[in-house]
Amino acid sequence: MSTMSSEVVKSSRQDHTAVKSSLWTQSMRKLRKNKLAMSGLIFVILMFLACFVGPLFSPYTDGKINVTAMNKAPSLKHWLGTDMLGRDVMTRLLQAGRISLTVGLASMLLSVFIGSILGAIAGYYRGIVDQVIMRIADLLLTIPGLPILFILGALLSEWKVPVDSRMYIVMLMLSFVGWPGLARLVRGQMLSLREREFMQAAVVLGLRDRRKLFNHLLPNLFPLLIVVATLSIGGAILSESVLSYFGLGVTPPTATWGNMIDSANNVIDFEKHPWLWIPPGFAIFSTVIAINIFGDGLRDVLDPKHKK
Repeated sequence: MSTMSSEVVKSSRQDHTAVKSSLWTQSMRKLRKNKLAMSGLIFVILMFLACFVGPLFSPYTDGKINVTAMNKAPSLKHWLGTDMLGRDVMTRLLQAGRISLTVGLASMLLSVFIGSILGAIAGYYRGIVDQVIMRIADLLLTIPGLPILFILGALLSEWKVPVDSRMYIVMLMLSFVGWPGLARLVRGQMLSLREREFMQAAVVLGLRDRRKLFNHLLPNLFPLLIVVATLSIGGAILSESVLSYFGLGVTPPTATWGNMIDSANNVIDFEKHPWLWIPPGFAIFSTVIAINIFGDGLRDVLDPKHKK
């Protein structure tokens, strides 16, 4: 009898896995048919490859100051010209992309991790736990994110945080600002999921809370988390660029797209040396647009509640 029941359980698990795999296969097939979303994905992949692989083939990766090549216009030797210290702009653009993309990706992962865990705990346990977590989230949501980032960035400058450590602290700052909205979204979904039939069955079977959360509830939130995470990367890149532009984020000599634009901070550079600010500005614009286009395509496929 026990052998038969184990076979039934095993068969049901295989059927569930097959259905889940089939749903993901259908979703990815629909996504591939969305040419606009796929073009956004391809552009983002190419941008990552260019930023992380491209500098390896450049002879200007050392970033040495070259007085004889200061503020030179684009040429065959320097495709995007040189900056005020004679450094190759294209090489610095790709090196800056490494930092900007890494900060955006890492801060997104941190905010999604913190927001999903806290939102799931608040929605599942409710009561005092829910009240504490949501009141903290509400408090952070009442204050615009950019002023908070400016204040934190100013504190970094006041405390004279080493340049090498600022990138990691900026990641934490962006995740600190980004988790409350996601936590509220996950909490709402959790309140709905915990009333479903499969959760009632889990209660009857006496499963532990940890197993209910991580084996049954959170996996049902993966499509939502994937969409939110994708769309959050663009916002994180923009926020990091704004902070770096104002000198409150990652600071030179570490290059980011934001502080590269800040190098053209006077009228002469803005008018006479457009190659200093147009390439990083275009990189920010095109990357964020491509990420958002791909995120919209993912949302159309993975979020059944979202219909155009």
